[in-house]
Amino acid sequence: MEYNLADLFESIVDTVPGREALVHLDHPGTGAERRLTYAELDRAANRLAHHLADQGIGPGEHVGLHLYNGVEYLQSVYACLKIRAVPVNVNYRYVEEELTYLYRDAGLVALVFDAEFTDRVAGALPRAPRLRHLIRVGAPPAGAAEPSLAPVPLAAAAAAGSPDRGFGPRSADDRIVIYTGGTTGMPKGVVWRHEDIFFSGMGGGAPTGEPVGRPQELAERVAAGGEGLVFFPTPPLMHGTSMLTAFIGFHFGQKVVVHRKFVPEEVLRTIERERVTSVSLVGDAMLRPLVDALAGPLKGTDCSSLFSVSSSGAVLSDTVRAQFGALVPNAVLLNNFGSSESGFNGTATADAGPNRGFRLQVNSRIAVVDPATHHPAAVGEPGRLALRGHVPLGYHNDPVKTAETFFEADGDRWVLLGDMATVGADGIVTVLGRGSQCINSGGEKIYPEEVEQALKAHPDVYDALVAGVPDDRWGSRVAAVVQLRPDAGPLDLATLQTHCRAHLAGYKVPRQVVFTDRIQRSPSGKADYRWAKAVAAGEREA
Repeated sequence: MEYNLADLFESIVDTVPGREALVHLDHPGTGAERRLTYAELDRAANRLAHHLADQGIGPGEHVGLHLYNGVEYLQSVYACLKIRAVPVNVNYRYVEEELTYLYRDAGLVALVFDAEFTDRVAGALPRAPRLRHLIRVGAPPAGAAEPSLAPVPLAAAAAAGSPDRGFGPRSADDRIVIYTGGTTGMPKGVVWRHEDIFFSGMGGGAPTGEPVGRPQELAERVAAGGEGLVFFPTPPLMHGTSMLTAFIGFHFGQKVVVHRKFVPEEVLRTIERERVTSVSLVGDAMLRPLVDALAGPLKGTDCSSLFSVSSSGAVLSDTVRAQFGALVPNAVLLNNFGSSESGFNGTATADAGPNRGFRLQVNSRIAVVDPATHHPAAVGEPGRLALRGHVPLGYHNDPVKTAETFFEADGDRWVLLGDMATVGADGIVTVLGRGSQCINSGGEKIYPEEVEQALKAHPDVYDALVAGVPDDRWGSRVAAVVQLRPDAGPLDLATLQTHCRAHLAGYKVPRQVVFTDRIQRSPSGKADYRWAKAVAAGEREA
C-alpha cells in the first residue's frame, strides 16, 4: 500500500464500513437528501469506475467534473482515482468559450456534468476533439440542445457497473489536477502526485497534528478513534478548499456534509440539524451572509456544536470576524493561507489585521525568497513566498509557466508562489498580496488586499475590491469598488479616505471610489479583479 488517495480511502472503508460518510442536503423546500455510509459511497464509486474502465478510460487519462456539489461529485472523484484516471475540476460558471479552452487544455477524454449545463457542453464539444464520452446527471432543461455525442445517464452508467473493487495496483505517483479559477488570466491545471497533495493539501492525515508515518497508519488511527466530527465544506467542490476539506473529513473517518449551492440560511439550519463541528468557507463573501442571517431571520439558531470555521482563498476582515465571534463565541475562526499550487501553508496570527497586515504563522517548508535568485530574502525585505518538499509537478500543458514557477535548490524541489511577502526576525511572515495585482503608483507598490482590509473595517462597507487604474501623473492610482450594507447611511469618497488614513499610509488611500449594488466574485468567493478594474476604469457598469 502506498500514499494513493484511492488506497487510503478503501482502507478507511474497510475499517468503518457502516459509519455515515456523506450527507447531501438539497435546496430548501425539496426535502431531498441522500445519506451514504462509507461502504455505500465505496460501492457507488466502484460502479462508476467500472463503467469508465469499460469505455476504455484508463490510467493517466483526464476526466472532467462539471458539477455542482453533491454525491455525484465525490462519487466521480473516487471513481477516477480507483482506475488511476485523473479527475479535473471544471468551473461551472464558465461559458461556452471558456469551457472550450479548458476541455482542450486539459485534454479531457470524458466528462461528468450536471444536466442544466447541457447547452454549454453541446456548444463546446465540437471543439474538444479528445472528448469521447459524456455522463450526465439528471434530466436536461426543456429545449436544451443535445450534444452531438449522446450522454449516458449517470444512474444507468452506475447500474451497469459492478459494486465490487477488482482494480489493479495503484501508485503514490498517480495524478490529480486542480485547475485554478482564472480570475486574473486563463485557468491553469496544477498537476499533483497523490502523495504530495496528501501531505501538503491534506495535512498527511492530521492537519493539526502529527502526519502519519505509514499509509496503513491512517486507517489504524480511524480504528482507534471515535466518531462525532462533522465537516461541512460550503464552497463549491470544484474549488480546492472544499475538495481538500472533504478528503480530510474522510481521512478522519468522519461525516462530510455538502449542499448543492451556498444558501446562508440553509447552511445555518444544517449546522444545527447535523451538529456540524467544522465549516470551511472563502472569506467575507461567505461568512458575512451567515452573520447577517444569524443576527436577523435565523437569530437563535443553535451553532454550539461548531468549534472551527476556517477561511482559505480570501482573508476574513476584522469587522466580520468580530461580528461572528459575538454571535458564535464557542467557534475558533481561522484565517488559513494556501493555494492550488501549495496546499495549506499557515494560519493568520491573532494580531493580523488592517493595522499590522496579514501576518502568518507558517510551517517550516515556507520561505520568502528573492524571485530572481531564489535566495532567502533579508528580514523586512519584500520577496516571493516559496514552498519546498511536497510540491506539484508543474502546470499541465504549460512547460514555460512550469519553468517559471518551479525550481530546485539545496536538494529540494520548490514552488514559487504569486504572493509577495516579508519575513520578520521572529519568523512571522506578512503577506503583502498577489504580485500580479500590485499597483505601482508613483514608484510606490500598493497591494489591493491591504487596502480592501482597511475599507471593510468600515461598519457601512459590506464588500470591496481594489484595482489600479491609469493616471497621467502617477502611472496608476488606487481605485475602490465598494458595496455598502443595505442599512448604510450616505457615504462618499472623502469619508472613506478619512477612515482609511487611520489604517494605511497616505499613498495607499483610494483616490476614487465606485459604489455598486454587488461585488462580482467567483462562486467560491474569490475576487474577480478583471471585473473590478473594468468597473473602476468606467469600462463596465457597476
